[in-house]
Amino acid sequence: MFKTLSGLALLAICFALPSARGQDYAVEVIEEGPDAEAISPEIAALMADNGYRVKRGSRTAAEIWLCKEWKVDDSFVGSAERLYPFTPGQLIGVLHFSRRGSEFRNQTVSSGWYTLRFGLQPVDGNHEGTSPTRDFLLMVEASSDAANKEWSEDDLNQTSGQVAGTGHPAMLCLQPAAETSKEPGVRYDDFFDWWILQVQGKGVGAKNQTKDLAMDVVVAGHASE
Repeated sequence: MFKTLSGLALLAICFALPSARGQDYAVEVIEEGPDAEAISPEIAALMADNGYRVKRGSRTAAEIWLCKEWKVDDSFVGSAERLYPFTPGQLIGVLHFSRRGSEFRNQTVSSGWYTLRFGLQPVDGNHEGTSPTRDFLLMVEASSDAANKEWSEDDLNQTSGQVAGTGHPAMLCLQPAAETSKEPGVRYDDFFDWWILQVQGKGVGAKNQTKDLAMDVVVAGHASE
């Protein structure tokens, strides 16, 4: 069975809505799947029946749906640098901005529907200080993606770079989850000034063994660089 640093299957995602400690964030369960017409019926069929609506006061900040299950590497052992048993390019979920938002590097992202694909940050001097880990989710416009599409690293980076119009991928940063919880919630990390959504998904290994994967999603805050 795959292992993370803590020995538990934990997942954290960071996406960068503007941080504001003065007003708390909350989460509501969306008791239906994503809009199949907006993201294609084939992608919608892979998503869980329930999603999560992140709110700041009465305003919806973002909505996110996870895949019903993720294929994971049974032999994976997490490290301080590499956290999760996913394959680069793997579909992890979908994200919806009902209004303009931003991502981990504080790039502006237009309202719309985006698929979330797993990616690894390059090990080079250009990305030093962005994150202590290499695990990211890259945003792709849903109209540019397909359920069975296999992405090369270069194509995924280039297509994700079109989301913000800067050429740099629009991304959500993955960090270790603090704890497991079957109930969705939001917690505050005062060190990074992040609001973190706590949810769960399912990982399936080669022998069809299923394991809960706790997912912490940073819904406010961005890279300090």
